[in-house]
Amino acid sequence: MKIIIAFILAFLMHLNAEDTFFEPSKYENIPNDEYGEIVRWGRNIFINTGTYGKRYVGNALSCSSCHLNEGKKAYAIPMWGAYGMYPMYKSDSHKVVDIRQKIQSCFKYSMNGIAPTVDAPEMNALVTYIHWLSKGVPVGKQMKGRGLIKVQQSKAPSTINGEKLYKNKCALCHGLEGKGQKNEQGYVFPPLWGNDSFNRKSGLNKIRTMARYIKANMPLASDFSLSDQDSLDLAYYIWIHDRPEDPTSSMITNTFQAKPGSL
Repeated sequence: MKIIIAFILAFLMHLNAEDTFFEPSKYENIPNDEYGEIVRWGRNIFINTGTYGKRYVGNALSCSSCHLNEGKKAYAIPMWGAYGMYPMYKSDSHKVVDIRQKIQSCFKYSMNGIAPTVDAPEMNALVTYIHWLSKGVPVGKQMKGRGLIKVQQSKAPSTINGEKLYKNKCALCHGLEGKGQKNEQGYVFPPLWGNDSFNRKSGLNKIRTMARYIKANMPLASDFSLSDQDSLDLAYYIWIHDRPEDPTSSMITNTFQAKPGSL
């Protein structure tokens, strides 16, 4: 009997462990030394990029516009789930990239700006902040909550349902015209399309990628409240709107970009 009880307890503990995510150290635990100063600076750049990294950004978005809760939220591409996985092979570019090259692409495509050099002080600060968030994560380990959740498509995405969902679930924060809401420091709720949004080369300008992001994170504080298909419909509705051009493509390619594009 004792053996059976012990087995059940061990099984329940295993289930509980599977339901938890890695928790990075809290802000107040940043050390009061030179390393800690760089971590704090990196955090400032991460959450207020337009102020602390303004020479590289082309819109008013910040790193935390996508990587929620200062880069800590599971299934919102958390930084603690990324750091130990680089260098990484990227199938879209057919190249192996390191964490600095990935950050460069975020500035060029998500923030529609220019890439900081790999030895730029801001780059060093961001990498240091991400390193601090990732302390305790085994290198090369696929952590639960890393990246984005998977979604299953049951039928072709619907712009009609997507528009209905957007007006009912998203417009309160992001606005009916998708322009978001901002204050003097930047966007409180980021734009989802238009001139100040991410450009066509950004990873979120892919219907399935956006759907995976929506599924686990939107509406805010209502994670996983949308079905997979509703998430895809919303992503498709967002995708059909105009946004800044892909800086790696020609004017002709940008002008005649095929729609609806690859899922």
